[in-house]
Amino acid sequence: MGQVLSFSQVRTIGPERNIPSLIESFSSFRKDRLDVLWMKENAELLNVLETSGCKIDSTALEPLLPFYEGSLRHLNFFRQYYRFILSICLDLEDLGLPGQRAEMMAAWVAKQAAGACELSDLQRAEARRLLARRGVDLTGVAGLDDRLRGFLRQNTSFAVPNRKAAYELTHVVFYLTEYGRQPLQLDAEEYQSLIYAGLVAFLDQDADLLAEICIALRFCGEVPPLDWQRWLERQTSGFHLRPAQGRVGQDDYHTYFMCCWFQLLVGRSGFSQASSQGSVVIEGAHAPGALRGVSMALYTLLDQAPGSWARVRAPLRQALSPEDAEVLRQAEASTPHFEAFFESFARFGQVGTA
Repeated sequence: MGQVLSFSQVRTIGPERNIPSLIESFSSFRKDRLDVLWMKENAELLNVLETSGCKIDSTALEPLLPFYEGSLRHLNFFRQYYRFILSICLDLEDLGLPGQRAEMMAAWVAKQAAGACELSDLQRAEARRLLARRGVDLTGVAGLDDRLRGFLRQNTSFAVPNRKAAYELTHVVFYLTEYGRQPLQLDAEEYQSLIYAGLVAFLDQDADLLAEICIALRFCGEVPPLDWQRWLERQTSGFHLRPAQGRVGQDDYHTYFMCCWFQLLVGRSGFSQASSQGSVVIEGAHAPGALRGVSMALYTLLDQAPGSWARVRAPLRQALSPEDAEVLRQAEASTPHFEAFFESFARFGQVGTA
């Protein structure tokens, strides 16, 4: 286990002066309000602001007022997106926008048997969390926490590159901890799951995923490896927001949100670059990852040099480019769990006998 901290140390974050312009850009310019991606982007932005304890003036939320005022009609027609719509309205109210639409929505969603309509436990956990914010219970979720914790304990699975599973891992923590508000004491296997997924993300130089993993660790009262934190801080400072004409397609907004979210949670400034007016494109500094190079080298070594990290370290480094070897060195140095991680990450051996 890592060093444990009190999450209350980082709950209150002061006002961020550039947040109003960021809200205006995402609410009014980047996407059409009837586009599901508009809901996704705005739900994520508001979630970051609300869960990090940002103090913002309610006037900054006014660009979202038209959506809020029409949200009941919107929910009725776009009921398949109820989690996005409910999340936006909950966060708007909790950030200071006057109104009680979220309470009506939560009661209506519960009557629709939302839990029974969700196929995955992760979606049920999110729905349960959203409804609970207005005191509404979600039915049909017996044993949910046990199943989520069981998934969380599959530590060796998270040593194998699988971005979908790693994102699901972080969101299990988000929902079980109510984004850091409910204490969750990780056992050894659960802690290792987050560290192993973080090592894969670090090898890949994946700032988006690594930020989520560090946030999840913070929500459990754990201190993420300092080398990961320093790398994320450098990545955060490398974002650029430039003016755009009209709607914006795919960009690095989500990585930007996650990196800024983590900075806010550790008491640093977030969204410091968000000063552009109107529509903006967000571009990050993409660091070259070593995951593919390391994986391909390991596959070649699969039959030649099976064994422990101590045996494989030298031939593996020799097979890598200098850049990939350096990222591998940094990953090893970042946590004492690297050797145990490598046993599963290397995947030496074979399935049965031919």
